[in-house]
Amino acid sequence: MLQGENNMSDQQSLGQLASAASSEVMIEINQMNKWYGQFHVLKDINLTVHKGERIVICGPSGSGKSTLIRCINALEEHQEGDIIVDGIVLGKNLKNLDHIRTEVGMVFQNFNLFPHLTILENLTLGPMWVRKMGRAEANEIAMQYLERVKIPEQADKYPGQMSGGQQQRVAIARSLCMSPKIMLFDEPTSALDPEMIKEVLDVMVDLADTGMTMIVVTHEMGFARTIADEVIFMDEGDIVETNKPADFFGNPEHERTQKFLSQIL
Repeated sequence: MLQGENNMSDQQSLGQLASAASSEVMIEINQMNKWYGQFHVLKDINLTVHKGERIVICGPSGSGKSTLIRCINALEEHQEGDIIVDGIVLGKNLKNLDHIRTEVGMVFQNFNLFPHLTILENLTLGPMWVRKMGRAEANEIAMQYLERVKIPEQADKYPGQMSGGQQQRVAIARSLCMSPKIMLFDEPTSALDPEMIKEVLDVMVDLADTGMTMIVVTHEMGFARTIADEVIFMDEGDIVETNKPADFFGNPEHERTQKFLSQIL
């Protein structure tokens, strides 16, 4: 059983019942392909994510999970197929890319905080420069989100003075300060010590319960059981299986999924 699964069990029903998924499509991917040179990293990917839906993507290392979500906000460029985010087709149009990156928050494995800025300065930089928000309003919003991730007392510290779990919570708050419509998480707990994982997962469960549209790449299967509307299993650049958590974990359809789960659960 993975770290976090026991801690999540008491929240499982709440997380799943609180889903606010609607019929409005926020992300649509059609026959998307991506190569790194001759290496075909993503193969004919099709995916639809509705507003308020929580998607968890799992799979072995090198299966294309992180590359997929990096394509959604154009941190990676795909070569074939269509990616439509919030009604906008990703392509070469720089204005479209700027809009997508404004509306889509991204939380990485390694926090990516500016070490020379205080926590408050890290959080207000985006709203002030991108949203053209005044400093007082940006500070107020930043403090609201630091309260939400339960570390308002850390506002005047620098990232190096904080634990990894605290820094990742700051990274989540920083993304939320931009008022995104969609949040993407790329293995947000993989760089953390085991005792710090739960504090980050708890923040993400709380965020999921607000109805935020979320795609999470993770190996934390207890978290997947708790918050996911659907669980996607990827292997070798393919989406092998997409299923509801109860069926994904209780009765996986594909042999590759069964083998993966048998190795990690």
